[in-house]
Amino acid sequence: MRRFLLESIGWMLIIALGPLLAVSAGGQALPIWAPPPLGRLITEGLHRNNEIGSIKDQIASLKARISYAGSLDDPRLGLAILNLPTDSFRFDQEPMTQKQIFIAQKFPWFGKLDLRSRRATFKAVRQQAVLQAKRLELSGRIAKAYYELGFVGTGLAINAKLTTTVSQLLGVAESRYATGRGLQQDVLQAQVELSKLLDEKIRLKKKRRTLEDEINALLNRERFSPVAPPVGLHYPDIGLQLRQLQDRAVKENPLVRVRLAEIDTASTEIQLAHKDYWPDMDVRLAYGQRDEDFNGRSLPDFVTASVTVNLPVWQKQRQDPNLVAAQKAHQAAVKRYLNLIESLPYQVESLVTEIRDTQENYRLFSDALLLQAEQWASSALTAYEVGKVEFNTMIAAQIRLLRFELRAANYIYKTYQKRAELEEIIGGPLQKTPIAKSAPGKKDQQPMTHQRGYTQ
Repeated sequence: MRRFLLESIGWMLIIALGPLLAVSAGGQALPIWAPPPLGRLITEGLHRNNEIGSIKDQIASLKARISYAGSLDDPRLGLAILNLPTDSFRFDQEPMTQKQIFIAQKFPWFGKLDLRSRRATFKAVRQQAVLQAKRLELSGRIAKAYYELGFVGTGLAINAKLTTTVSQLLGVAESRYATGRGLQQDVLQAQVELSKLLDEKIRLKKKRRTLEDEINALLNRERFSPVAPPVGLHYPDIGLQLRQLQDRAVKENPLVRVRLAEIDTASTEIQLAHKDYWPDMDVRLAYGQRDEDFNGRSLPDFVTASVTVNLPVWQKQRQDPNLVAAQKAHQAAVKRYLNLIESLPYQVESLVTEIRDTQENYRLFSDALLLQAEQWASSALTAYEVGKVEFNTMIAAQIRLLRFELRAANYIYKTYQKRAELEEIIGGPLQKTPIAKSAPGKKDQQPMTHQRGYTQ
């Protein structure tokens, strides 16, 4: 029963994916959702990646082998001389001497050609699914690096804003110290903060170059080219239905189709191994021409027909081990398939949980912490100006505000990264994602959300 079900799934795969075998990757949509700048990078990467190009060539090769695998061997044409006496080497000495021409054709046992054709088809289907999996993997890696680059770019923007703020506060502290209203330690603290920001800026620039190198390598570019970080990305309010996503992953993840094609290939190998117990037939038709004998008598020509079959006398050394090997390969393929479909729901659940937790963190920052930090920074600055709070309290409030903005930006980019990972597992883009409205009073606070965002 299981074999019947697996074979049925296999033929459904051929019917469903057959048209895809004739479609070039260049005409396909992006494997995952991406804003236009990232979409252009992914398109370039898919076009230039040598491994993807190699898989396409393998698919073309496997497609070409389908008809070859299901065809008969070439017929054989032969010439022969029969019963020629060695004492005289004369063709008219013996009546059985003849010059013969023959044609032979090998016919595999019934059903073998169809099974070989199916096996070749399953291999092509498998490689097509491998291509889709590779396209998803490469797209996900580019997206992850791209969004990480965006976070680093936001970090540099926050660093520049902090540097400007601390520099201004340093000027205030120096003025107050010069007039005797401030302390030298306030000036020193501001200088230390500036040095820390300079160190952070150096690290962020190094990280940015590393990410640009990674993206250039993924795009297989011949020389380094700067990559612009993403701007204007709003927080994506992704609607996640766990059960639907799990079902979709089991149905549409390309690795599932890879495993199913491996099962179908192994099942076909078992059937071929059973067929090997039955003999192939070699049909031979010959025409023998005889000369006149030495008395001048005309001798009739001969027609000969024969059928040759192979005898499985070495069954224990050949057919039996071959069948056992095919059965073990089938069992291994089934176990790989079951392991995958059992693990996919957990992978989806893990990513959905991460995205939901990130959404909660972002809402906490956007709805409460950023507003509170802004109020704290404003009140601390006012209190410092009238001498009611110390300098370190005031500067800590200013730094905390911008650090909270950076953390909020991190949650946005992390959500996009996890979305790309989820789409890689479920086999394609999520449904249209609405863009979340900015939190009240926060439109101009978040460096990356005040500009026009991208939608699907």
